[in-house]
Amino acid sequence: MGEERFAAGWRVDERCVNCDVARQLAPGLIGEVDGRSVVLRQPRDRTEVRQLNAAAYACPSRSIRPPAGRLAAELDPFPLALDDTVYLCGHNSTHTAGANSYLLRRPGGTVMMVDTPRWSASLATRFEELGPVTDVLLTHRDHATHGRRYADRFGARLWVHEGDLDAAPDADRVLRGTDPAQIAEGVAAFPLPGHTRGSVLFLADERYCFSGDSFYWSRGTADIEVADSVTWYSIGELAASLARTADRLRFEWLLPGHGDRRHLPADAMAQRLRQLAARTGELRPRPIDFSATRW
Repeated sequence: MGEERFAAGWRVDERCVNCDVARQLAPGLIGEVDGRSVVLRQPRDRTEVRQLNAAAYACPSRSIRPPAGRLAAELDPFPLALDDTVYLCGHNSTHTAGANSYLLRRPGGTVMMVDTPRWSASLATRFEELGPVTDVLLTHRDHATHGRRYADRFGARLWVHEGDLDAAPDADRVLRGTDPAQIAEGVAAFPLPGHTRGSVLFLADERYCFSGDSFYWSRGTADIEVADSVTWYSIGELAASLARTADRLRFEWLLPGHGDRRHLPADAMAQRLRQLAARTGELRPRPIDFSATRW
């Protein structure tokens, strides 16, 4: 890597939509000022350069700009391994409000995609290098835009809940009601109406919780939170969903669509989730306000 990569000049341009993705991937280097992301300081070593490149390649508006003005393709880290089973897709899409998406490897060598990045045939090819993709799991309607295209490219089954079926009317598998449903060995769907009518979380191996936009890890509170200011369907229904489901979930990794990820012991996650269910039961409806969500 040339020394020019360490040169001052990393910046966030005016296209920033304040989605928080860059701040998740480059903490301490990128932060929020006056309702948008800014570069807080320039990188000091190769690790920090890698963090900024990850932020740049994930940014849905392509607002993170390197000193040379053009990103180096060889520094694209995605899919980015979070451990030996789950990968972050990166390349977040403006059509899913910049949501994170994931790849979940299964014991037989196959892969599942949870929500989707922006559509790209070259990205699809890169993802397939991890193994054949058998299923595309949509957590809710806001993240459905590219689902059919990726499923067709992979020859995979597209899953959605009936509550959000109008967002993916050509889905191959439709989840119904509020009872858990098995997707595959070790992978279950838990319908969680609240953020939207058809919100679902997916639980894998009692280790990984793909929570969509139902709840997330907040850096601000250092706890699991709900985005009650961006609840399209019903905060009351979300409270009921959490009360019904919290004691049935066991996981170590919280992997949301928006907000930060977190890895904690399963007992600690379970306790925090029960506390979240109790707090959410005390919330009341409020107007939609994106700026009120504090990550």
